[in-house]
Amino acid sequence: RDRDPDRNQPQEIRLLHPPPHYRQTGPSTTQIVAVLTLLPVGGSLLALAALTLTGTLIGLSIAIPLFIIFSPVIVPATIAISMAVAGFLSSGAFGLTGLSSLNYGLKRMIRANAGAGVGKGQAKRGMWDMVGYVGQKTKDVGQNMENKAHEGGGAVRT
Repeated sequence: RDRDPDRNQPQEIRLLHPPPHYRQTGPSTTQIVAVLTLLPVGGSLLALAALTLTGTLIGLSIAIPLFIIFSPVIVPATIAISMAVAGFLSSGAFGLTGLSSLNYGLKRMIRANAGAGVGKGQAKRGMWDMVGYVGQKTKDVGQNMENKAHEGGGAVRT
């Protein structure tokens, strides 16, 4: 009895601050409205998922015998298409890697020459000269390999 801090306070203050056991602990009105709104949406999406799964299973039950009958054609075609897709993807990856490495080299060269008074334009020209040299060298090596292949028809030496 002596430990009650609200005992000596007026009655109005006690009503403004109810004890903890009178506080609301359940969900708020906005939470209830949100749940009631989302239930039909979630139910509709679940129904669509069930219909899609059912359609997929029916389609597979029809298509599996056809896959077995036509497998001598489908398997090599799948392998060829997979290899083509892998080739295109790896080509793109190599191209992006090459471009990013050229960009890195250009930025590095600009940063290294910034203290020596070399301008950005001169650094770009130097990089393009290097790219042109590498391109010409690659073309020369390819032409040399083609010539040797036509001459000897055998092993190619570089």
